[in-house]
Amino acid sequence: MAGDDGFKELCVRELMLCGLKEGEVVAVLTQGDERVDYADAFLGAAEQLGATAFHVRLPRASHSLGGEAGQWTVGTTPLGANRPAIEALKGADLMIDTMFLLFSKEQLEIQAAGTRVLLCMEPIEHLVQLFPTQDLRERVEFGGELLGRAQELRFTNPLGTDVTYKLGTFPVITEYGFTDEPGRWDHWPSGFLFTGGTDDGVNGRVVISPGDIIYPFKTYTRTPIEVTIESGRIVDIRGEFDADLMRDYMASFDDERAYGIAHIGWGLNEKARWSYLATDRRGLGMHGRSYYGNVLFSTGPNQELGGTNDTQCHVDIPMRGCSLYLDDEPIVVDGDIAVEEMKARTPVKSTV
Repeated sequence: MAGDDGFKELCVRELMLCGLKEGEVVAVLTQGDERVDYADAFLGAAEQLGATAFHVRLPRASHSLGGEAGQWTVGTTPLGANRPAIEALKGADLMIDTMFLLFSKEQLEIQAAGTRVLLCMEPIEHLVQLFPTQDLRERVEFGGELLGRAQELRFTNPLGTDVTYKLGTFPVITEYGFTDEPGRWDHWPSGFLFTGGTDDGVNGRVVISPGDIIYPFKTYTRTPIEVTIESGRIVDIRGEFDADLMRDYMASFDDERAYGIAHIGWGLNEKARWSYLATDRRGLGMHGRSYYGNVLFSTGPNQELGGTNDTQCHVDIPMRGCSLYLDDEPIVVDGDIAVEEMKARTPVKSTV
């Protein structure tokens, strides 16, 4: 989308999906010199819709929050030590987060105050390509209802993955790209859902296939990685080159909690393209995470679900070609959605 005005109009459409009303208050959070253009676009869009808007710009930037340099350290942000800024953000009806506050105590506090939170830090092209719809919301929420009722999740793949999650402890998180409910968080763009297994209720083996994606590496795996899980914890990582990288990265945090199992879910955004990472490594990687029919396997922190694991080591692994079952009912079969109500109704190709 070309030009500042074009991006502002895109933000107007997004804020309308977020249910922004005349007289509401919008806060935009940035750090250092990062994404000041995003702040300008959102501030202008909010005023156009009759809201009161303000900008909280923190003086110090943490580049690791976006996974652009060094370890991708989640949960600890420059906002944490800035009490006046936190209090100001709690007074807003809607906060636009351009930093990545997810997994932090300060985000949970802001949400608890009733502020709805929208994360937005992907490249503008990705925001256009994966722009959310009410149809996507309905399909994601239908999946959320199924997942919320299930007692057990199992997923498999042709390379030997077979792992089960005992469910029921944690809520389901739905991501469809906008938020219009008090205290709710979402990520523009998105298109998936997830929950977590009980702390000691995840067991089995996950075999990550060549061509699957590992974030924060932002790479496709070249060699299989075999991960053994016992009672909710990774006890062994075997394989060649990619397994060595994963072992070394997780060990670099010097934190036993890094080996905990985090969320599990599946993607539903038919606009997402698996190949996008091959030519564009910017952003957090929402094409891969949202990819239609992927199973998103994750390790590390679970406090966004209400858990106690607040390790800074987070690894997301979207996997293709998997099958996923809820209480033995097929949800994803060989990488395709098996439930009619969640199937894409009008496939749309993104611009690559």
